[in-house]
Amino acid sequence: MAADGQTRAPDTHQSEAIPEAARAEIERLLTSGDLFRYTAAEGAPVALLEQEFADLLGSKYALAVASCSAALFLAIKALDLPRDAKILIPAFTFAAVPSAVVHADCTPVLVEVGENYRVDMADFAAKLPGAAAVLISHMRGHTSDMDAIMALCDAAGIPVIEDAAHSLGTTWHGKNIGTIGKVGCFSFQSYKLVNAGEGGILITDDPEIAARCVIMSGAYEQNWKKHPGMQNSYMLWQNKLPLYNMRMQNLSAAVIRPQLPEVATRVAKGRAGHDRVADQLNASPHLTVPPALPAEQRAPDSIQFNLLGEWSDAQAHAFQAHAKQRGVTVQIFGLTEGNARAFWNWEFLGPAPDLPQTRAMLMRACDVRLPTRLTEAELDFIAEAILRAAETVKAPAKSAAIASA
Repeated sequence: MAADGQTRAPDTHQSEAIPEAARAEIERLLTSGDLFRYTAAEGAPVALLEQEFADLLGSKYALAVASCSAALFLAIKALDLPRDAKILIPAFTFAAVPSAVVHADCTPVLVEVGENYRVDMADFAAKLPGAAAVLISHMRGHTSDMDAIMALCDAAGIPVIEDAAHSLGTTWHGKNIGTIGKVGCFSFQSYKLVNAGEGGILITDDPEIAARCVIMSGAYEQNWKKHPGMQNSYMLWQNKLPLYNMRMQNLSAAVIRPQLPEVATRVAKGRAGHDRVADQLNASPHLTVPPALPAEQRAPDSIQFNLLGEWSDAQAHAFQAHAKQRGVTVQIFGLTEGNARAFWNWEFLGPAPDLPQTRAMLMRACDVRLPTRLTEAELDFIAEAILRAAETVKAPAKSAAIASA
């Protein structure tokens, strides 16, 4: 709120403040110099974070690492797949996801995604034969039909990894996202619900997967002894697996741990803020926010919506420009040059596959951050700016159509 009492355009890229409780622990760590997770015999901040996160999600094991990409990579490597094994991934995801597959010496197979940002199950079922694993990205927190996905994969004996980078706090039939597949991977990057700048964590109930990931993350020599349980498994894999050194360090854990008790509150605020803006955008004849699936309880900190009806590229760009003039940045995934979420920009995979459904969605799918710290007045400001921008672009076209009739 400005000094004159008027709501100003909020900075949607500013994350939630780090809780004060983190400061004393950070100061203690800086004073001691104990930044390495394996310096302490037990009770290191990273180890405490792992236990607390596992308890929060209801999983047996957790491993904190340098990023969600590192978690995805380790999860794939822990499956012990043959080189060039095919892994199905949604065609709507961030470039780091296919990159993790390539890094793990496997081949990503892109699956069509519909207008609701979720996996097209017909294309998924058609491409599943021959796949060695499935990596489902719950992109921007949108959950695909996990009942159908797991039924197909379980029947075929194909393991599922969940990229839950955007889904901390989301549930499916009341079960935490990230706990449905064999491994769940989460992000603590700045734009996520819990912010450490960078960082990631994986969870699993499989002791062999957990042990392999711990060793490969960089638990060299006898450091696996500082991870609870699974001692027989660790001894089996010690010196048998490469060390990729993807560990999290204690300062990151010190930033993350005080935020975990705030997850439930942030989820509730994020959902309320998202739904408040969605209700206003859905009242427009030019915009539509796809609804959640019936089994899904989302934990959003952003909103995605589609430009409804006929929009030219020029009109879509004009819409972005008008929203920007009003202080709101709208990303259109397929129209932002070099966008890392548009599959045709993943040139490291070779020629882009023919995915017309996903391409059409990306060309008109819009994205706006809604940090959970925003007030109702700020949320309304964002919604109003988007609505006015759409009307500014579409009203002249409507008037011209009426005049020519």
